[in-house]
Amino acid sequence: MQVSRARFVVGRSLVKSRPTVLTTQTRLLFIRRPASTESAPIAPPPPLFKRAWNRFLQITGTVTLLSVGTTCLFYYFAQRDKLPGHQLPHDPEKKTLVILGSGWGATSVLKTLETDDYNVIVISPKNYFLFTPLLPSVAVGTLNPRSIIQPTRYVTRHKKRQVAVIEASATEVDPIAKTVKFEDTSEIQGLVSNTTISYDYLVFAVGAEVQTFNIPGVREHACFMKELEDAEKMQRHFLDCLESAAFPGQSQEEINRLLHMVVVGGGPTGIEVSGEIHDFLEEDLRSWYPELANSVHITLVEALPSVLPMFSKQLIEYTESTFKEQNIDILTKTMVKEIKEKSVVLQKPDKTIVEIPCGLVIWAAGNKLRKVTQDLMGKLPQYQTNRRGITVDDHLRMVGTDGSIFAVGDCAATSYAATAQVASQQGSYLARILVQIAKKDALEAQLHALESAPVTEEREAEKHNIEKQLKKVENLRPFKYSHQGSLAYIGSDKAIADFPFFNGNLATGGVATYLFWRSAYISTLFSLRNRTLVATDWIKVKLFGRDVSRE
Repeated sequence: MQVSRARFVVGRSLVKSRPTVLTTQTRLLFIRRPASTESAPIAPPPPLFKRAWNRFLQITGTVTLLSVGTTCLFYYFAQRDKLPGHQLPHDPEKKTLVILGSGWGATSVLKTLETDDYNVIVISPKNYFLFTPLLPSVAVGTLNPRSIIQPTRYVTRHKKRQVAVIEASATEVDPIAKTVKFEDTSEIQGLVSNTTISYDYLVFAVGAEVQTFNIPGVREHACFMKELEDAEKMQRHFLDCLESAAFPGQSQEEINRLLHMVVVGGGPTGIEVSGEIHDFLEEDLRSWYPELANSVHITLVEALPSVLPMFSKQLIEYTESTFKEQNIDILTKTMVKEIKEKSVVLQKPDKTIVEIPCGLVIWAAGNKLRKVTQDLMGKLPQYQTNRRGITVDDHLRMVGTDGSIFAVGDCAATSYAATAQVASQQGSYLARILVQIAKKDALEAQLHALESAPVTEEREAEKHNIEKQLKKVENLRPFKYSHQGSLAYIGSDKAIADFPFFNGNLATGGVATYLFWRSAYISTLFSLRNRTLVATDWIKVKLFGRDVSRE
């Protein structure tokens, strides 16, 4: 068919179109395709470089925004910890709560307790909390000592009501008169070095001290792994052994003796110390002491049939096989009879006595009660008959008292192991109980005031209401320990973990468990300050290695 002539106006001129013959197929194509697409040119794709540059700018902008936001949040929380706000002063009408100690149990009480219910006084020979699980890392220089301590005032200064912190050692507790006697044991003392204060409630959390089992030479020649100064002492002695072995003219026999490290105790502390020493050897000493590295030898001594008795059999075997690969000797069923200046005397399973030359002995073989704990138990002999520690009831109240003394941590004799996890949960539980007790005391005071006032219908109704509230707060829930699992580092970037899983246990070990071990300890640290310092120390050691200079 033909299409008649048509005229199209372009500007002011007239253009005549030519006659065109369109078939049916052509017409359909013409109808389907819009006129605008026929006339608009197709834009060429942007060059590859330009697309990559735009994508780079998008990623950079996103990362920058996230970094700025994270930095602002970090700065906010850091400043909030650094600059505490106003606190309420001590209230003479409030009861006095005295906390003895600054370990896991005491610090957990402080962290959880709302101090506006009490006038709180903390008495401890250390004015800081020590994160003991990472103490072996300090002993070999993996972590800075300051990274795992949290000053007690950092915790108390952020409470609603002021908390008095006294750096002193408690020497005597009188459960009848409700008094605590303490003295200043620091190097520099003022005119007043001892005094006595009264309490309404006492949290006894003084911990324990090193158990030597009366073995000769332990206190004189061994390094402990209990306090911060113990880890620092071990680091100095270890480096001293290295420098003495590097002294010119030293015989190979003497070098082998100086570089033989004996760890006594097959619990988590002894295992982690052995693993940390091995890491120090492999990652740093082979670079800085290449002539001595092959002479370093580690021996672990344990009196029980196996190491890590609190872990499952599979993890014990895994630890023993890992130590075998690391050339760490494990001597089980072996007793220490004496520690000398240059050797350790052992009794083997067959009862034979051998003397092993060594340069350093690390003692991690148990705890015992402090003298102040023994004295307190001695004042209530008819009630306190357990030699392991203070006997407490289901609410952690010392048996034989009127409920005014609570005992938590290593100084208390319970059915649970003396671990940091138990003490921490006991402290959190006790803080909640103390809040409930404060409510009970306040209700009793109100009830006493109503009973002494003239009787009216309104007061009788109020009295009835208070009595109902008293029945609720007097019902204290008993303490129940919830085991969250056990962790231990075994060296070579490997760790073991034993977790409760439904009705059984989940046992894992290896590099992935090591990463979990680090993340778990980072999250368990008490403050952002500690988390930042520990993470920074780990990064520094990974980049630059451990410091081998000796103070």
